[in-house]
Amino acid sequence: MIVEQRFITYMNSLDQGNTELLNQIENEALDTYVPIIRKETQSLLKVLLALKQPMNILEVGTAIGFSTILMSEYSPVGCKVTTIEKYEKRIPVAKENFKRAEKENDIILLEGDAIEILQNLNGSFDFIFMDAAKGQYLNFFPDIMRLLAPSGVLVSDNVMQDGDVIQSRYAVTRRNRTIHSRMRDYLYELTHNEQLVTTILPIGDGVTISTKVREE
Repeated sequence: MIVEQRFITYMNSLDQGNTELLNQIENEALDTYVPIIRKETQSLLKVLLALKQPMNILEVGTAIGFSTILMSEYSPVGCKVTTIEKYEKRIPVAKENFKRAEKENDIILLEGDAIEILQNLNGSFDFIFMDAAKGQYLNFFPDIMRLLAPSGVLVSDNVMQDGDVIQSRYAVTRRNRTIHSRMRDYLYELTHNEQLVTTILPIGDGVTISTKVREE
């Protein structure tokens, strides 16, 4: 937890929730211990989508499709969402949820390793949401930058690792030091890349918002 729990509880108490189906899928995820984006991150995404009005979204990390459907629901009519997932047990659940949401024509699910898929993906996306293996964010980054459209928005979730990222490398457990180092490198790249303007927000487990202000 990186923000006092009382603040989170109050903030979430003001949230109006989502569509009935999204609320159902959220409850199902909680009951089966599937990680999905937190309520405060959901609210942030909805605001960003309302501001950006994207027509072509890329998501890295589908899980069971909760955030995929949320982005599709709160984007303009005609918006297409391309989402990537490699965990075989979750892919059928995501597909079923897309069917329940009647979003099969709006969502493209790419199955497999994100690094390989991103390398072979073409086109451009005006909104990209990163919520996959945190230790791989830096490896995804070159292709993410290639695929991010001018003035596009990149949102990266869970960048604080329960607060470990702000600690000294030697203050975190040995098994977490590799991801600690990689996430710090990723945050440095986001905040120092001349093509981006980035802010880091203490929402959920830490979220970055970047916008592409120039091409190479």
